[in-house]
Amino acid sequence: MSAPRTNETVHSGSDAVVDWLTNGTRDERFIDNIFAEMCIRLQQAGIPLKRSTLHVLIQHPQWLGARFMWSDGMREAEIARVDFDVRERSEFIGSPANEMQDGAAELRENLERDPALGRKHALYAEMRAKGLTDYVAWPLYHTLGKRHLVTFATDRPGGFDDADIASLKKLLPVLALVSEIRIKNRLARTLLETYVGSHAGELILAGATRRGTGTTVRAAIMICDLRDFTKISDNWPRDDVIDLLNDYFDAMSDPIARHGGEILKFIGDGLLAIFPLSQPNACANLLRAVTEARAAMAALNERNKATGRVPLNYGIGIHVGDVMYGNIGSSSRLDFTVIGPAVNMASRLETLTKQIGKPVLLSRDFAELVDREFELERVGKHAVRGFSEPIELFAFG
Repeated sequence: MSAPRTNETVHSGSDAVVDWLTNGTRDERFIDNIFAEMCIRLQQAGIPLKRSTLHVLIQHPQWLGARFMWSDGMREAEIARVDFDVRERSEFIGSPANEMQDGAAELRENLERDPALGRKHALYAEMRAKGLTDYVAWPLYHTLGKRHLVTFATDRPGGFDDADIASLKKLLPVLALVSEIRIKNRLARTLLETYVGSHAGELILAGATRRGTGTTVRAAIMICDLRDFTKISDNWPRDDVIDLLNDYFDAMSDPIARHGGEILKFIGDGLLAIFPLSQPNACANLLRAVTEARAAMAALNERNKATGRVPLNYGIGIHVGDVMYGNIGSSSRLDFTVIGPAVNMASRLETLTKQIGKPVLLSRDFAELVDREFELERVGKHAVRGFSEPIELFAFG
């Protein structure tokens, strides 16, 4: 047990942590790093901190939120993503997060007393088993009424004293401000990655927001479209159509991301993706993505067949060439995309898949870059709308 400390010592130590949060974290981008460092500094200031967590709600297509956990001896915080359905599970029901969501302004639990006299939740039993003696949780207020959660626990006999609690409370407004800035920065990045892709998102965050700005990129281009979607959307219930599209895009998109491609946009039931040739083996990676997507679509069709749904068919056009990659649109509404004859060619080839009866068509320019690695079928020269000379085409698979 540590020697008694005066309130003056504790408060001066916490003042140093507040000053560091205010002035010393400007160059730190990630809240988990700031949070871990804050906990270490609190220990150095004399506060007997053993465990701390920060719970934040985030706007993400896959996750409700995230939990950052630090415990004694850790140099970095442990990050756990929180699923959307967590509120229906026992780990949430009756938990401090549940109580905070219901409006609690503070939670304090004496973990040394008889468990029968305290709150009933597996979390408290888990903390007692780890030798913790006291636990406190507060809401962390962000702008517009958004509430997050921060918790602190100690293993010191007798728990936190009044000076410790006062010192921890003193941190909350600054921690709220510092965390909100980082969470909103992360949110901006996440939203851009979600809606325009990671590479375009990075360019936009770096300031590429002026209309007409862009660059020429040499890339492999892939355009995919679902067959008979109009008939499906006219005859199926709305929710079934949305589920179908999401399943189809999952099957196509996940392999593209795994192999280094970037989906620039979804257009109704179609998608446009590029594989910049600055990446090693970009063209081969595109065909590897197509191979995996084809297998995923076959598995999806098997599942659809089991539920009485018709199989989904698709067409893919693939070409390679220079594209203009940048901002195009009106003065107030821009789209970060690619344009150029190479994109038009990929689109025309996708349309030709219906006429030729091959689901994946490649231009000769693309085929010449991968013909030693993949088995391709020559399907002859074909007129391509918008191009003066017939184009020699190849089918894949």
